[in-house]
Amino acid sequence: MQDNARAFMPYPFVTVPHAESGPLSGYTFAVKDLFDVAGYPTGGGNPHILARSGIKTTTAPPVQALLDGGARFVGKTHTSELAYSMSGLNIHYGTPRNGAAPDRIPGGSSSGSASAVSNGLCDIALGSDTGGSVRTPASYYGLYGLRPTHGRISLAGCQPLCATMDTCGFFARTPDAFSAAAACLLGQDTAQHSVQLARHDGLFARLPDHTKALLAPVMAQMAEKWGEIDPLTAPLPEIEPTYTAFRQIQGYEAWQSQGETIEQYGLQLGPDVAERFAYGKAVTPAEFDAACQRREAFSAWWDEQLGNRILILPTVPDIAPLLTARPEEIEVTRRISHDLLLIAVLTRRPQVNIPVATHNGAPLGISLLGPRGSDRLLVDLATNFMKGE
Repeated sequence: MQDNARAFMPYPFVTVPHAESGPLSGYTFAVKDLFDVAGYPTGGGNPHILARSGIKTTTAPPVQALLDGGARFVGKTHTSELAYSMSGLNIHYGTPRNGAAPDRIPGGSSSGSASAVSNGLCDIALGSDTGGSVRTPASYYGLYGLRPTHGRISLAGCQPLCATMDTCGFFARTPDAFSAAAACLLGQDTAQHSVQLARHDGLFARLPDHTKALLAPVMAQMAEKWGEIDPLTAPLPEIEPTYTAFRQIQGYEAWQSQGETIEQYGLQLGPDVAERFAYGKAVTPAEFDAACQRREAFSAWWDEQLGNRILILPTVPDIAPLLTARPEEIEVTRRISHDLLLIAVLTRRPQVNIPVATHNGAPLGISLLGPRGSDRLLVDLATNFMKGE
């Protein structure tokens, strides 16, 4: 397959058997190179990890679920190095092409998976989302994307980063493909959830004016379709301590997952990724424990505010930065993005990106964040909204 998008790892192609019929028959899919696929190595975005991988003999459960549903596997996609970057850039392998806005960054770390879908090289792609690695590129590429309830989709056979934050998410370009993939990967929700929406104006306060202007009519349409959106008025938890707790948990667990390998084999990492692992190595057990306590308090606050309501929020604050943007410009976007993205991470709730708008020719999404276990409901709401049903 011609890959002008630089979305795929250049592995020799091996046919992976799939069911002859099923709900995903006729669909194709790609897999982020964190997930094991029998007949392929797993490189994790780093050539040293790839060299140590060997050819895998088993297939990760979510990959197998898509195969059993009848989808055809077309390849393994690039990932930001060790899945520890939101930009989508990789110092070793380059940058996948943003099919919706080629002059802009792809977002990561599931950059190759989103690129493959947005460039029409497959219908569905698996990614992982630890701190925003599905939701960010989904917004940047104009795709449907889900970060599921923590633990909803198996991570067996997936290279870990942060055990209490890692999730297996997925992308699709069309509502039908997104719904079909959800049915195979998620099964049915175990509880019925009503559709009652909520919003918090504090989550919109730091957005650029053009983002506010683009998302306001979308929320009005949602209110018209699903009923009045309840305003949440309690002051948001403090931003800086919450972000610090997120970074400490992520960094500490990332070092537990990969630190021994990094040091034992002298992995050469990109400067930004190396800096993050160095930060994680320095987090003490006491700091980690305190950060976990703050996470539980943060999650309890949102549980009290939301109950079983569904929160409407920006996925990220703006369209993707330009490829030519200075690092400090990308950092500003990344920082505000994390304040939005970490809500689902720390509360373990599912979040779906809906591709609803464009600005300067580049996509922008909006999100629904639901109660834990409401993943299928969120997918149905997202797809029905975009189909006008």
